[in-house]
Amino acid sequence: MWYLVTQNGNAAYSTNPDIANPGGWSPLKTFYSSVPAIVQQNTANGRGSWLDFAVACDAADCHLFSAGDNGQIYRSQTTLANFPNGFGNTVIALQDADRNKVFEAPQVYKVRETGQYLLIVEAIGSGGRYFRSWTSNSLAGTWTPLAASESSPFAGDANVSFPTGKWSQGISHGEILRTGYDQNVEISACNMRFLYQGLTPGAKDSYEKLPYRLGVLTQTNSPC
Repeated sequence: MWYLVTQNGNAAYSTNPDIANPGGWSPLKTFYSSVPAIVQQNTANGRGSWLDFAVACDAADCHLFSAGDNGQIYRSQTTLANFPNGFGNTVIALQDADRNKVFEAPQVYKVRETGQYLLIVEAIGSGGRYFRSWTSNSLAGTWTPLAASESSPFAGDANVSFPTGKWSQGISHGEILRTGYDQNVEISACNMRFLYQGLTPGAKDSYEKLPYRLGVLTQTNSPC
């Protein structure tokens, strides 16, 4: 079964048994009966927005990660057998006092070569958007910084080059291309590719009118 995860004020999903059938998606359902209390408390009164949901599972449980646009990444879990129902025990998985350093677009992957989990999160820096990264031995954390600064990011202006000229200011809302397509969200550390949205340098407008374009980063320092 394929799951399309989106946001509608809650964490929502649609299912489709056949990815080749664009008309096969079910009506939206929500993972939660209501917004978790910890999220309500920390995003109330304009202090954030609950968005950008990502699911990753291990052999026993599925974990639903989300962002608060406020320096916090949240995590809920349910059993693999009970998915997509039963998500609860929502906790703060990662946080920073500077909301720009843990902003949005969390993604979590299992690294095939090491068995570790990789968490990436979009941040806002002086040169635009960039991605920080952390690793953990389990989806429940604790998360240890890996490439986690603007000067040494997972992906950002400090370590991205453009062979035909710089067309993107910053690296935004990215997704590592996976080695498979099941609930384990597995990637390889070898020759990674990263699909992202890039913003024309100097562009200024309301967010929905910004001239974003899609780009793909290709790893040049593969350890393999």
